Amino acid sequence: MTESERPAKDRPWVMRTYAGHSTAEASNALYRTNLAKGQTGLSVAFDLPTQTGYDPDSPLSRGEVGKVGVPVPHLGEMRKLFAGIPLTEMNTSMTINAVAMWMLALYQVVAEEQAGAVPGGDPSPEEVAGQLAGTTQNDIIKEYLSRGTYAFPPEASMRLIADMIAYTVHQIPKWNPINICSYHLQEAGATPTQELAYALSTAIAVLDEVKAAGQVSEEDFEKVVGRISFFVNAGVRFVEETCKMRAFVQLWDEITRDRYGVRDPKMRRFRYGVQVNSLGLTEAQPENNVQRIVLEMLGVTLSKNARARALQLPAWNEALGLPRPWDQQWSLRLQQVLAFESDLLEYDDIFDGSHVIEAKVAELVEGARAEIDRVQEMGGAIAAVDYMKSELVSSHAARRARIESGEEIIVGVNTFESTEPSPLTADLDAAIMAADPEAERTARASVEAWKQQRDESEVAEALEALAAAARTDENLMAPTLVAARAGATTGEWAATLREVFGEYRGPTGVSGAVVAEAGADLVAVRERVRATGEELGGRLRLLVGKPGLDGHSNGAEQVAVRARDAGFEVIYQGIRLTPQQIVAAAVAEDVHCIGLSILSGSHMELVPDVLDGLTEAGLGGLPVIVGGIIPDADGRRLRELGVAAVYTPKDYGLTEIMGGIVDVIRAANDLD
Repeated sequence: MTESERPAKDRPWVMRTYAGHSTAEASNALYRTNLAKGQTGLSVAFDLPTQTGYDPDSPLSRGEVGKVGVPVPHLGEMRKLFAGIPLTEMNTSMTINAVAMWMLALYQVVAEEQAGAVPGGDPSPEEVAGQLAGTTQNDIIKEYLSRGTYAFPPEASMRLIADMIAYTVHQIPKWNPINICSYHLQEAGATPTQELAYALSTAIAVLDEVKAAGQVSEEDFEKVVGRISFFVNAGVRFVEETCKMRAFVQLWDEITRDRYGVRDPKMRRFRYGVQVNSLGLTEAQPENNVQRIVLEMLGVTLSKNARARALQLPAWNEALGLPRPWDQQWSLRLQQVLAFESDLLEYDDIFDGSHVIEAKVAELVEGARAEIDRVQEMGGAIAAVDYMKSELVSSHAARRARIESGEEIIVGVNTFESTEPSPLTADLDAAIMAADPEAERTARASVEAWKQQRDESEVAEALEALAAAARTDENLMAPTLVAARAGATTGEWAATLREVFGEYRGPTGVSGAVVAEAGADLVAVRERVRATGEELGGRLRLLVGKPGLDGHSNGAEQVAVRARDAGFEVIYQGIRLTPQQIVAAAVAEDVHCIGLSILSGSHMELVPDVLDGLTEAGLGGLPVIVGGIIPDADGRRLRELGVAAVYTPKDYGLTEIMGGIVDVIRAANDLD
């Protein structure tokens, strides 16, 4: 074949970068810069107060505003976020779940404003909505299992999802109203079989809910199935990941055909986007993360019949802190080189006919079917949340044990640890970007100014109408749009629905997790825990706390499980606690040590609040340890403030950490 006879390339996947930080203006500048570099879609990261339905001035928002994403507390900030970006020409993915309906309403209103749409005008709001393309993640079940940004109880949350799906299939037909998200299941410990089974069980629960709601005709139900998309993870075991994706394709085709009677093959396509594994990236020798990201990308691009529709890659330094624009550019260029320089897109599926691939796919399909059946026998995904959560915690504990024993090799972490100095991390403080320290003050001021210029009576009337509709079976998208146009805030919308639907705390999965196999190191730590407890007059008690809105509880759960296995009495109350609640628990439970887990970057606000609260309660000598993604400079400052020990992702040995906890307890009580 001559150069001129090269086959035409397939169209590449949508290339995105998951981005958003500090303020809407700063995030808008980042989006426009990334689009100019060849990015072909947007992926919006919202901050935790926005994700969980709180305004920046809520006590729970302290330290969290603008840290892991952009704050969008009202319509004015959504306008700023997409200024100069025509939304009718953009494909936007929004990683938003509990308040997905609200964010879609704000997005739709901004699109209407950009287009100059007015009722009865040209264009009309309906015409603008018909042009919008994108995705809201909107998968609440995995929030109960792994990510923790839920706001309402399961039944109410499923009602909101069904309402959104019914609305978009009729009004925004190019929109994916839900992204069934297996991504965070893998990060929470899921095996490939569990990732397949629990994601597809979630999809079944959603489609059953839509059918039961009766808002979509049988004729339109196929369209609903056709707009269901998935958001998956891809780990470094890229051959297995390729097989997992082919298994997803096969199982989804079976489920939609056999369970729901979907006849059109196009409506049964498994459509998915990907962010490759982030929590698998290492703080130790972080330059190795580049090749990890490339290998993970191959797992979702090599097989044409199971290729991702959209792809976003993390940056090499995410285990260190917030990536800089240059780091995000590097990740975008990885995608572009694969798509445009390699010959990957010139061929049909290169795995068709492979006996090895077919056998692995069959194995995964068989295992996933069995686990799906198990979940269905329990009453479906909602009824099985506690079971699935416990299984994930156990799987994660097993993986951690394999890493600690060296059975599972992580290069630069538990083997090949010697290294030359890296020019990428010579200055650790410069190797990451710091979130704007004024972001919280700016966001609070924005909300205050917004409320001063709006019509309060119009807002009150809109929220009353929303509450009234929530008490019926009326679709809530229409009153939500009215509230958005009136100028209600994110916190007000969510608070209105919380008053109707109530609050909810998800399961921790800790009590049902399997006990680790006791090797010599764990046996030795158990003896130290027992002996120290005897010296102090009782069993050692450890309080594991998750202050703030950070819902990534995997680390806290694994610490709690290993501490229990080491002989501690563990007090773990789950996520989303205020510093005051953690101090109160420490007093009530008379604990010997507090372990705080914070991955959202709010450690410099929340940890001092806990320390101050302990001092006020007369427990200033109680040792506190902290774990999370904590830059070196922050770690030094925390120790200066009185924190006994700081652990970061490089500290992977949980049993060793347990020994360290015994050390700080003994030191605090003058036992050595």
